[in-house]
Amino acid sequence: MCRHLAYLGPPRTLHELLYAAPHSLHVQSWAPRRQRYGTVNADGFGVGWYPEPVPGASEASGAPLRYRRAMPIWGDASFADAARAITSGCVVAAVRDATIGFGSEESGAQPFRADRLLFSHNGAAKDDEALAAALSAPPPPGALDARAPVDSAPLFAHTVRLWRASGDLPGTLAAVVRHAREHSEGRYNLLASDGEALVATAAGDTLFTLREPQGGIFVASEPFDDAPGWREVPDGSVVVASADRTEVYQIAERSPQ
Repeated sequence: MCRHLAYLGPPRTLHELLYAAPHSLHVQSWAPRRQRYGTVNADGFGVGWYPEPVPGASEASGAPLRYRRAMPIWGDASFADAARAITSGCVVAAVRDATIGFGSEESGAQPFRADRLLFSHNGAAKDDEALAAALSAPPPPGALDARAPVDSAPLFAHTVRLWRASGDLPGTLAAVVRHAREHSEGRYNLLASDGEALVATAAGDTLFTLREPQGGIFVASEPFDDAPGWREVPDGSVVVASADRTEVYQIAERSPQ
């Protein structure tokens, strides 16, 4: 129902990360190659990035920045221009195919954000009301996206709650998938970053990783080119990608520390 992508590594422009590749996230908005559900991701897009540290600036200046629109990414020529001037070493982005029953307003575009966390959900819940009743309340303080009118919001709310309590992002995402499945069938491919690592679940949809020789690591719904280094993450797994390693665990076995 969406395509998402995250990058961690040497700083690059958003244009290079989202537009330049032959099958970039921009292209995937109208012509995804591996999407199993839906065909066009035209119901909004978003990108979050961690700015480079500024000497002498407050810690708050390192919080992620974000740009979201309710329109297709291909319709925003101004952002495509601005993306050439924005550089980051950690990025999370998504193009959206809205779940049936939910609108395409900007509040539903991801990534969602709270504290230093960026979060995206690729998938859909079969019983969104049951999911909301079980995972939304009480909404985490300061996490306004947890109130968005979309089936991803309860997943984000529970993610923020568990992550703040444990600080363990891989264990948190695995636990959120397990808890969500207790209340509703669905596809729960989650993707998140705290600026230090990329963490994602393969839970009903495709997920791939690519580690480049120059040190960058990508986690994405589908490959953006035909490079031989792409590796598919097995369904039922959570992948953790840091600057120097990529690890894969079973969702059923990973719990918050």
